[in-house]
Amino acid sequence: MSARPLVFVVGTGRTGSTALSRIFHLHPDILSINELFSSAGGTNALPEGTLGGDDFWRILSTPNIVFDAMTANGTPLPEFLYPRVPGRRFSAETTGIPAISLMVLPHLTDDPDALIDSLEPEVTTWPTRPVALHYEALFDLLSARFGGRVAVERSGHSLEWVPQLRATFPHAKFVHMFRDGPDCALSMSRHLGFRSSALVREVLELAEVDSVFELTLDRLQKLPPDMAVFAGGFNFDAVRDRPVPVTRFGAMWSEMIVEGVGHLGKVPADLRMTLGYEELLASRPSELTRLAEFIGVDPDPEWLRAGAELLDDSRRGATTRLAPDELDALRESCEPGVAALRENP
Repeated sequence: MSARPLVFVVGTGRTGSTALSRIFHLHPDILSINELFSSAGGTNALPEGTLGGDDFWRILSTPNIVFDAMTANGTPLPEFLYPRVPGRRFSAETTGIPAISLMVLPHLTDDPDALIDSLEPEVTTWPTRPVALHYEALFDLLSARFGGRVAVERSGHSLEWVPQLRATFPHAKFVHMFRDGPDCALSMSRHLGFRSSALVREVLELAEVDSVFELTLDRLQKLPPDMAVFAGGFNFDAVRDRPVPVTRFGAMWSEMIVEGVGHLGKVPADLRMTLGYEELLASRPSELTRLAEFIGVDPDPEWLRAGAELLDDSRRGATTRLAPDELDALRESCEPGVAALRENP
């Protein structure tokens, strides 16, 4: 098995990193792995000990029940790439969509069903070994078909996984992509996944418990009347429509940033870099060149041109359209995260 260089792009989500995966996919020396760990359950996809090929395949192929529920409800996240058309092999309503088919394989090919069919018979025969070796073998298998001597995995909401990723892949590099705090928080406030996270936090606070596993029926029944719709489980339409102060998302962003930069501070300096979304938009060729050199690939001029064209700055500065008082409150809620970024460049 090859000692393939591995890079993780980590962040809070809503940082513009989805475009970065598309840019990586354009480079012939990069195998762009899009949302692998988000699809497969975050750190649940990194079990300790050893496992066989069948067990590893279950990690890759078991549908994400929350993502399937969103899709079946008609409120899928924009990141979901698996084609939702009649006649497809998998559907959220019937079979469930295999984790790796939702966002990983459609990023690589227009025929994710054929690709998963070719992967399963090989992966399930792999020997018992640590999960890191399984992932390395998977990246080798994909690069044999799609090219790329460096594997770059990017999952949007991944900053909190740095310790587990570092422990599993000690030689991997990390790119921390971040965005202006208030703009990022405002984007979170309009995204169903982050709205769901904010709601979970609110429910736990009101129920006075620390974990969803402590949410007994009697505690759920004590929720305020305006939250009664959630006592029987998530209603994604209600999640989408429920008013939530944008400052909640500012506080959420700050918490993730403060915790995340603390984790990244323990990674050796030569194995990590930061990439600001605003800086990338303002200096596209130079920032993409810096990124390519860190990853270890050639910043080919044609790739730089094509990559720069994929970046869209139309959403930059969205917070300037907020009312002054609301913007001031949002900035205040983001200040701990802004300070953490300032103190840990």
